[in-house]
Amino acid sequence: MTDKHASPADDLPMTPTLDAMAERLLASASPQRRTLVAIAGPPAAGKSTLTERLCARINALGAGSGSAFAAIVPMDGYHYDNAVLEPQGRLMIKGAPETFDVEGLAGDLRRLRRDEGGVAVPVFDRPLDLARAGGRLILPEHRLVLIEGNYLLLDVSPWRELHALFDLTLFIEVPDAVLIERLLERWRGMGADAQGAHRRTHDKDMLNARLVNDRSVAPTWRWHFHAEIRHSLGPNSAPPGESLDD
Repeated sequence: MTDKHASPADDLPMTPTLDAMAERLLASASPQRRTLVAIAGPPAAGKSTLTERLCARINALGAGSGSAFAAIVPMDGYHYDNAVLEPQGRLMIKGAPETFDVEGLAGDLRRLRRDEGGVAVPVFDRPLDLARAGGRLILPEHRLVLIEGNYLLLDVSPWRELHALFDLTLFIEVPDAVLIERLLERWRGMGADAQGAHRRTHDKDMLNARLVNDRSVAPTWRWHFHAEIRHSLGPNSAPPGESLDD
């Protein structure tokens, strides 16, 4: 996995820094036992982008092993399909906790924990708005697996049953004002008008954000975003071709 934007001088507006967090996770991992790390946070916290960069930095630091050491399992791959949600009347709330196959995620995490070979996991195709089964393969050499998603630390059943499967947990903290700006920009970029973007942001995404912030268990570490630092993860400052993913 590579990151064309990352470099040793690429200081993200986070505390700890990306390098420090990568070193911390790498030091906590054991080659003898696969380490599962949950990375949670509210919608538009930058989880996908940060996790991808973190994974790339971990693999760069561990390059001496000769193969990729870390890999990513995205929670979004476990979205129920629209064909399932629509008959249930849940299509309009897609992205809420009840619109995910938590048991499917738990089953794959248990397979990863057993460490008996490769595990195929689904990935979410945002442009197509659907999950692609077997979209990614977690291989035996991936000793550090980063699982990223909004609800991984939620203290609500069935999500809380996942917690025992994680070795380490990380929560990304971003001010509400930054989340709102990112979400409005995201919805406008998807074709919504100003009223539609406002409605989806405040009546859907920010409700989920408050749930995540208020009902998640305490993590091993917190990763803080500094809104005053302008960067590619900051509001309205993404480089050309780079999106501000969850």
